[in-house]
Amino acid sequence: MIMRLIQYVTEANERAVGLVLDPDTICRLQKVNTLYQLAVQAIETGSSIEAQVQALRSDNRDSYGDIMHQHRILSPIDHRDPAHLLVSGTGLTHLGSADTRDAMHLKNSGHSEKSEPLTDSMKMFKMGVEGGKPAAGETGVQPEWFFKGNGNIIARPEASLESPAFALDAGEEPEIAGIYINDNKGTPCRIGFALGNEFSDHKTERQNYLYLAHSKLRPCAIGPELLVGPLPDSIEGKSRIVRDGNVIWEKRFLSGEQNMSHSIANLEYHHFKYSNFCNPGDVNVHFFGTATLSFGDGIETAPGDIFEIDASIFGRPLRNTLTLDERPTAGVRSL
Repeated sequence: MIMRLIQYVTEANERAVGLVLDPDTICRLQKVNTLYQLAVQAIETGSSIEAQVQALRSDNRDSYGDIMHQHRILSPIDHRDPAHLLVSGTGLTHLGSADTRDAMHLKNSGHSEKSEPLTDSMKMFKMGVEGGKPAAGETGVQPEWFFKGNGNIIARPEASLESPAFALDAGEEPEIAGIYINDNKGTPCRIGFALGNEFSDHKTERQNYLYLAHSKLRPCAIGPELLVGPLPDSIEGKSRIVRDGNVIWEKRFLSGEQNMSHSIANLEYHHFKYSNFCNPGDVNVHFFGTATLSFGDGIETAPGDIFEIDASIFGRPLRNTLTLDERPTAGVRSL
């Protein structure tokens, strides 16, 4: 049985956690109003998320359609103190994911594919193919890794994705993210998985691959639903951009370990081996990468474009509208 959860605001303006029963019916859970609370209860009682959800089911039903149309949907995870929710990710983890990156670096080097030795991106990708899925008990090769920010950068589904005014590009990245909470001993506990738009500045990265860290310091979006339980081995979805009511770009994307050069367990190990991400009570949102980008097809996004990422296993699609954040960059004041 597939179990998916959402966070939302009720018509009485109260937060709630809901179990998706069908495309338009939500069962409101009792005794919790955040998914964080639900996860803490599961940890404290020694039960699974599935069992805890079943124990908290109520007779209250809400219309999923109304929640979405009235913009009462929330991201599927948050933290009351956004500084204790950390967003990070990995790249070059999917079969084919090195192609666009490799082409960018070859172009910048002034060499052709035939004359240029392997770029660092392609070397990293090949390392993952050869050692990213270790046998049980063994340590696999570590992936490319990046930090995006804290809970303040996560946009709600159906809300705006704000690209900073200094950005050179604002491109979608259709991905799956793992959602985790650390127990009181600092042990990471996976709550589930969510569809995500990791959202990056590919033109900045194209200048020099050492600018990757800068290109990732952008907002992102996840949801609207959280998938509980194991991730299917193969996931197929579609990523599209809608402009003025017309689809200007659409492409299939694949994820799940069958389509990846790294196992989920290997990506998790190399993230949580750092104690920085294991502080008790903290939440981690960790993106697993993609091989599909509109940027690779020469698409130039513009304010007002709607990003739509859809994969049936995750329920309703994730939609966000690109906007420009024109607030001035903060200056530094001497004390």
